[in-house]
Amino acid sequence: MTLKLGILDQSPVFPESSAEQALKQTVSLARKAEEWGYSRFWVSEHHHSQDVAGSSPEVLISYLAAKTESIRIGSGGVMLQHYSPYKVAENFNLLSSLAPGRVDLGVGKAPGGLPLSTKALQFGTVNDGKDFDERLSLLKQLVEDSVPEGHPLDGIQATPLPTEKPEIFLLGASPNSAKLAASLGVGFVFALFINNNREILGEAANEYRRLLPGGNIMVAAHVLAAPTQEEAEKLAADQKIVKVRLQDGRSVTVVTVEQAHSFGEQAGIPYEIEEQQANIIAGTPDYVTGILSELQQAHQIDEFILHTALPKAEDRTRSFQLLSPQSTNARFEVEEQENNVQSV
Repeated sequence: MTLKLGILDQSPVFPESSAEQALKQTVSLARKAEEWGYSRFWVSEHHHSQDVAGSSPEVLISYLAAKTESIRIGSGGVMLQHYSPYKVAENFNLLSSLAPGRVDLGVGKAPGGLPLSTKALQFGTVNDGKDFDERLSLLKQLVEDSVPEGHPLDGIQATPLPTEKPEIFLLGASPNSAKLAASLGVGFVFALFINNNREILGEAANEYRRLLPGGNIMVAAHVLAAPTQEEAEKLAADQKIVKVRLQDGRSVTVVTVEQAHSFGEQAGIPYEIEEQQANIIAGTPDYVTGILSELQQAHQIDEFILHTALPKAEDRTRSFQLLSPQSTNARFEVEEQENNVQSV
């Protein structure tokens, strides 16, 4: 059984590097991903961060689409709580007109930054970010040019109207998100690298399949491949995540303790911090793809989006190359041939 794989790139700014260098590395990785047979290359949205350079996926997508030829380019994702669905639809219709059949519109529910950047993004508007479901529904109608009669925006079009519409995905980490995606008829991406609870993944996948049997369900997983299991586990052991739990019940995941304190202080309410080992599927290429295959079969997963966070660019690039569909599917074909020979 073959695996369909994509990449989620956050344009990390490595130590003693710069944002400009990070973005050059993103372009280089997108080109390599296309060469290695990856199906999609998505870029993220983070604000007011010195650690990642990708603050505007729409701008980056347009540049990446011009620098590649066939791989799908998309957002992982646009943080819709901050923006007008109409403007997002216009942006992605324009991108789809520039690169027909190659644009993905991944939409995220998170703020994409600390409370201060959220305040800045929503400054001067009446938006409070609490009407996400309605925004996503309207965004889909705008992309499909199907705003219903009687709607306050009846008759509006998000021009230009592309010949091939962008494919819409909702990024989430709960059965409720899966239910929302299925109810709207859009793809769903379970963020396993944020919520590593396999039971919740199973519940979300089952809920999505129940409501939308023919829909597209993907898993975004934090993976790390190295030539040996020992090296991969050693690299993974250094990776941590930090949970910030606010008194009002909200919980967010950040990379460093410093970011956690900044989030809590900017939120302005009591908070607690918990440092955890990062949820990484780490090992040899055979080990990592074996785990992904198990998830694929257990939950009817259509595709995986691979996320890899490492402090060295060369280790990160090597991991993606080792897991490339060209290499992975070649190994599967050899294994299938060997099994067929043994069964004869």
